[in-house]
Amino acid sequence: MYPRLGAAPNHGANADLRLYNAFCMAALIEPARSTHAPQLRDLRSMESSSLDALLEEEVGAWRRDIHWDFHPSADLVRRFVGMQALQGFALIQGSRTIGYCYYITEENKGLIGDLYVAGDSRSEENENLLLEAVLAAMIDSRSVRRVECQLMMTPSSPERRFPFPQFLSLFDRKFMMRDLKATPPLAPGRGRHRVWFENWTDRHQEPASRLIAASYSSHIDSRINDQYRSGAGARRFLYNIVQYPGCGAFFRPASYAAFDNETGQMAGVVLTSLVASDAGHITQLCVSNSVRGAGVGFELLRKSLESFAGHGCGAAGLTVTSANHGAVRLYENTGFAVIRKFTACVWEGFRG
Repeated sequence: MYPRLGAAPNHGANADLRLYNAFCMAALIEPARSTHAPQLRDLRSMESSSLDALLEEEVGAWRRDIHWDFHPSADLVRRFVGMQALQGFALIQGSRTIGYCYYITEENKGLIGDLYVAGDSRSEENENLLLEAVLAAMIDSRSVRRVECQLMMTPSSPERRFPFPQFLSLFDRKFMMRDLKATPPLAPGRGRHRVWFENWTDRHQEPASRLIAASYSSHIDSRINDQYRSGAGARRFLYNIVQYPGCGAFFRPASYAAFDNETGQMAGVVLTSLVASDAGHITQLCVSNSVRGAGVGFELLRKSLESFAGHGCGAAGLTVTSANHGAVRLYENTGFAVIRKFTACVWEGFRG
């Protein structure tokens, strides 16, 4: 069972936060007692070149582990570090940068954009040094009330501990992949008789926002990403998918909207991206409650995979919450296999 969201902190917890914040600030300005102990350093005080070796290692890890070209994201990190505009911390050992973690804030929410520690220095202790630093910085701002994070490069483990557990809810997630070359194309399903399909255009954004907000009402994924909880949040979510490279480069040819033959209303949507020259990614698959179980989700997925294959992609991936059993079953039945398990974290309930 997942921990309850929004647990109210007690007076002792707030005192602990103030003590920890003071400790973090002292650690940043006072010399370490041991030259071998990793030290935290504000990313805004660093040269982008100091992260080059670490980012190149991370690029290789994303490609090796999940067939994802991380170069565009790494280039953005370099750019904003060079502008001294990226909020976060690096972990320094001697003269070498062995890890980094950055975050962004919007209104009362914080998003941890990435956490990576070099393979020969990777440990729960080092990862938590970075997580604790960014969380303390956001908590200390007194405006952030919720922090979301998906640790793609940190494999999940039941024994894994995280900082500030009194505010934390954990969600197990899976990265699944289908080999498009080794598996035969899917045959059209019954869902194609219930709806008609259109390739994604910008005019679909507003009805898709309403569809996502309605479909994810009371859904476990709305506990992980609060943008699913409203039409306005869903619009921001869709805009980010289309405009930014966090989930790859948006790929219109494999993105579709489905419309109910009887009502003419949007009944489903699948949005996709290219995460490498030869790999596609399903960034969003959502169907209306009115057609759930009618095979519409299968048909949207089939059409996207067919478009990926026609583009020359050899693989397609997606992420799914483990507790979303219906979706996991659909992906398993269509040839997807789990290649990585990771954790989504939500910290909520702290106050200044």
